Amino acid sequence: MTYTALLYDQTDGVATITLNRPERSNAFDQTMIAEMIDALKTVERDAQVRAVVLTGAGKNFCAGQDLAAALDLYREGARVNFGEHVRQSYNVIIAKIRTIEKPILAAINGAAAGAGLGLACACDLRYAAENAKFRMAFIGIALAPDSATSFFLPRLIGLGRATEMALTNAPLDAPTAQQYGLVHRVFAAEELMPQTRASARQLAHAPTQSIGLTKRAFNRALSADLDTILEYEALLQDIAANTADHREGVRAFIEKRAPEFKGT
Repeated sequence: MTYTALLYDQTDGVATITLNRPERSNAFDQTMIAEMIDALKTVERDAQVRAVVLTGAGKNFCAGQDLAAALDLYREGARVNFGEHVRQSYNVIIAKIRTIEKPILAAINGAAAGAGLGLACACDLRYAAENAKFRMAFIGIALAPDSATSFFLPRLIGLGRATEMALTNAPLDAPTAQQYGLVHRVFAAEELMPQTRASARQLAHAPTQSIGLTKRAFNRALSADLDTILEYEALLQDIAANTADHREGVRAFIEKRAPEFKGT
């Protein structure tokens, strides 16, 4: 697929997906939604891709949904079925990010708002530029949370802080986001992509199947009881123990050398 609203690059086992509507602060329109779903399916299928970076072109990461089309419909007196839109767009994107069994890193280069915040929260690791800002945004246009922000944000920063962000619509700056646990590391703007890509390359040489199984375990643990998780961990451990990377890891440990993982 030839993309018009995204940039796609694959180097050294790392796929970089760049939201590319900088004139609209990388807000999602129907084209970008369709292309993002396609790009995520591509990285999921491609065995040469062992880590993924999501970022935005220009000054911002993602401003969420582009509301221009909705405004046109409102002017015509039409009703927008936002529920169906969410089911066919952001629900698909967020679920795919969580179920792709490869590490996905968000390089948040500016504002992340609404669905853009949800996109970042769904990633496995979040690195931010010093000038990044995080905003729930939904209450500002009299909407409820979507894009799994109501699921991930309280788990990442706590219910009280998430509620404050949601109800006041106040932005969170990058240092505070790191203090709260929303982002893992904060870099100078010019260092964000080099540092994120370096981490992604490092993860691309990690045991990919073990990373995938770790994501499965964490996904299940978010909404299951202890006994269920204990059994699920045992099942996943049996899968991991039968990979070539596990055997290589054991040999390398015994031989006191760095392992050479192949992702198999």
